[in-house]
Amino acid sequence: MELADLGFDSWFQKKQEESPRPECGVARITRVDRDRYLIRNEVCELPAEPAGKLLFSTESSQHLPCVGDWVFVQYQNDRSRAVIHELFPRKTFLRRKTAGIKIDFQMIASNVDAAFIIQSCDFNFNLRRMERYLVMAKEGLVEPIILLSKSDLVDKSDLEKMKEAIAREVKGVRAAAFSNTTPDGVDTVRQMLEQGKTYCLLGSSGVGKTTLLNQLLGRDAFETNPVREKDGRGRHTTAYRQLTVLENRSLVIDTPGMRELGMIADEESIDDSFSDIFELATKCRFNDCTHTVEAGCAILKAVQDGGIDEGRYRNYIKLMKESAFHQSSYAERRKKDKQFGRTVKAAVTQKRKGL
Repeated sequence: MELADLGFDSWFQKKQEESPRPECGVARITRVDRDRYLIRNEVCELPAEPAGKLLFSTESSQHLPCVGDWVFVQYQNDRSRAVIHELFPRKTFLRRKTAGIKIDFQMIASNVDAAFIIQSCDFNFNLRRMERYLVMAKEGLVEPIILLSKSDLVDKSDLEKMKEAIAREVKGVRAAAFSNTTPDGVDTVRQMLEQGKTYCLLGSSGVGKTTLLNQLLGRDAFETNPVREKDGRGRHTTAYRQLTVLENRSLVIDTPGMRELGMIADEESIDDSFSDIFELATKCRFNDCTHTVEAGCAILKAVQDGGIDEGRYRNYIKLMKESAFHQSSYAERRKKDKQFGRTVKAAVTQKRKGL
């Protein structure tokens, strides 16, 4: 296997030439389980840990290694272990707000060419949640592809209605349906996978991400669990993010199910995901229109006339407000962290002078 088979293309080759580290090898992060890492090079997969300088000089957890990263490493113990010294710049990324009340970024994966946004055709189908995933993909410059799993659970007319709803609200995004229990659709997904390209599976627990990966591998390589019948919710089977190389040399990253998908996305990413609403915003009477109460708002008129779905409009406003709030909170926390760091540094300097 060559690094190109793992996705090391001309973009990363150029970055390596711009910042050469001849004393280090190049590898890709293939698994992250809390603070434990696996990397893969041309020969094998092996455990690795970040160097102390990398670990303690990093200002935010989003700058620590994540699955999909390319890294400079030094090998130890006859190349049975490695130390991660530096990350390559990321070409693309997927991230969200950390779960809970803490305002910070959580990296999902990096250097991803396309994200499979998977929703099942049962209780899980939700256009509003889908829009959140689309914003995540757009922000990180990742191509979104929508997959409807468990298509065998609904009749053809209901499946067509779901496809029509996606086509109506999500323009220019590829979409397909498949079943993990019948041959329907899996070959369509398989044909989307290109050699040397990286794909990430995104979706709630129980939508069939890991089962799809097993189907693409042609064997039950990873454990799966059934969903609860009463509400269709799944149990977390995948506990960590892991990159797998398929037989055709395409790469797939499986991720744990996400029940919470907070946004700290920039306004441009949201506008790009809601391009129909963004285009209408240019026709509003006032340049600073908030699209909530103003007279002459083209978006409100479109909602009233039925041109824009009210649920889609409300989600757009909600994501804008949520993201702005989280961005402000994140910036304020970073400012306080830096102030605290300067205070500690000054105290240490004063103490040294007094010795």
